[in-house]
Amino acid sequence: MSLARALAGIRVLDLSRLLPGPFLTMVLADMGADVVKVEAPVGGDYLRHMPPLHGDMSGRFLAINRNKRSLTLDLKSEAGRAAFLRMVTSADVVVESFRPGVMARLGLDYPVLIGANPRLILCSISGFGQTGPYRDKAGHDLNYVAMTGALAMGGTRAGSPAMPGAQVADIAGGALWSATGIVSALFQRERTGAGAHLDISMTEGVLAMMAAELASCSCGPSEPAPSRGNQALNGGLACYRIYQARDGKYLAVGALEPKFWLALQRALGRNGDANEVAAGPAEQERIADELAAIFRTRDRDDWVAHLAAHDCCCEPVLELDEVSEHPLHQQREVFFDLDDSSAEGGEDGEGGEDGAARASGRADPSATLRQLRTPLGTPERRQPAPRQGQHSRAVLAEYGFGEDEIDQLIGS
Repeated sequence: MSLARALAGIRVLDLSRLLPGPFLTMVLADMGADVVKVEAPVGGDYLRHMPPLHGDMSGRFLAINRNKRSLTLDLKSEAGRAAFLRMVTSADVVVESFRPGVMARLGLDYPVLIGANPRLILCSISGFGQTGPYRDKAGHDLNYVAMTGALAMGGTRAGSPAMPGAQVADIAGGALWSATGIVSALFQRERTGAGAHLDISMTEGVLAMMAAELASCSCGPSEPAPSRGNQALNGGLACYRIYQARDGKYLAVGALEPKFWLALQRALGRNGDANEVAAGPAEQERIADELAAIFRTRDRDDWVAHLAAHDCCCEPVLELDEVSEHPLHQQREVFFDLDDSSAEGGEDGEGGEDGAARASGRADPSATLRQLRTPLGTPERRQPAPRQGQHSRAVLAEYGFGEDEIDQLIGS
């Protein structure tokens, strides 16, 4: 079942920048919500200018801001603040990711917003939460992950913690928990008529992902082994590790259950048994050394082809430039190309697949950008990320502002 119009009619005012908030509002926009990206007249979202660039905009920005419209509004001015509060009266959701206290300094904190619209849902995303001793501390994804034990779990037994390959706190800890909270708050509002203020701490979002591992700490010895490389799912077991092939590429082996372990042993031509899965640490290292020697006898893709006939939980470790070409992702149409050439046009140009370039069949290949759908499906609307202030006039008009008022707010 498609969720492409699940949030149709929901109005979202997005004050966020960089990654967690914009990723969240992209998810909402993909599900049909009308997302207006409210940006400062100078600078706007900092991510717009972060290299590498696709044309004159950041590839990262273009990837997470599709299906939105951009309005420039100076919230530090009395006129801009008043205009935003007027828009809030007919909005459903406001998303912000400022450091705690900024919304209050702008005169737009939750009591003010809920006074303008009691049904409003305010989602505040921050590193450490709106309360507590860390509320005013600066931080980034790496800091938040470090505070949860998740960072300490990665890396080799004798080495330092491994840098995460993705922004775990921003996306999983912030954006996705926010999406869950907003959809839940909208459902609750249908029953109660009341809005809500969601305090989303990215640190706590990652901490929630550590529930099973943290619980295991209370079940072990009084002096547990160091986190790295000693637990079942981070390198302590030979059946659940990363092995290097002859060509220097890697394979991820996840043969955790005995039946998968035995299937792997048959595929490798090794005389292993089911008891090896539960062997002690020294035996695990001996077995891992044997497997490492075997995997070094073939190139990675040779192993992939050989193991394809065996149900043994072994997959290639794909580099970024290999991901989009993998047959699984191609068959499930995980990627799609978006033409952003028409975003070059006038202030209120819509762009996307209905843009003039694609409609005429003259789309410039250099103007297309590969997009990645979410697990919820490919969006029905496919409009490129907006240029700063591209839709200011249209948005303000839809929110009830007259031409003279619009001229005063954004200039003629």
